[in-house]
Amino acid sequence: MNAAAGRALCTRCARPQRNCICALAQRVDCGPQVLILQHPLEVNEAKGTARLLHLCLARSRLEIGEQFDAQSLENWLTQDWHGGPGTARSVLLYPESAPDPALPLIPAPPLPEEWLQAPERLRLVVIDGTWRKSRKMLYLNPLLQQLPRLTLHDLPASRYAIRRAHRPGQLSTLEATACALAQLAPDNQQIDQLLLAMDALVRREQQWRPQA
Repeated sequence: MNAAAGRALCTRCARPQRNCICALAQRVDCGPQVLILQHPLEVNEAKGTARLLHLCLARSRLEIGEQFDAQSLENWLTQDWHGGPGTARSVLLYPESAPDPALPLIPAPPLPEEWLQAPERLRLVVIDGTWRKSRKMLYLNPLLQQLPRLTLHDLPASRYAIRRAHRPGQLSTLEATACALAQLAPDNQQIDQLLLAMDALVRREQQWRPQA
């Protein structure tokens, strides 16, 4: 543990020791890799799900920032994370249109149909932040704009009861990623474990803050 602001932090989940979420994680093996780009203001958000998502997914990587070094971002998007040749096909999890119709669209190349036939070669890129933060990150990182996008279909109601959804279909980062992985690999039953981990997090938060 590291001392920070007078509190002991878990070196794995980066939360205060008394609020450690490591025990809630469920190991999930899935075909696509997942790159989580987390906005800095989300790091200490107690209700955030990105860190739990990262702990659950064996083939994931979490990077924190708003505007990334272009070379570093390109490496995260294309290169093998273990030093091998670059074979990943990166796809950005992002809606086709903005929730606010007054905002201009950010065009993206189409997602090749053949990519969907080999989900084990995909690298799903997930932006963790509010809509405003994620949109700014997209503008500040042109490499993300060049990625084909995966749009979610038939969204379920959010199970994340400790954070209010402001629009229908608005999901937590973990829920949205779980939906995307299920869409890419519908036969993988392990993906349900992600939602079970989030359910455990919700129950714990509700026990601590029953009136929140």
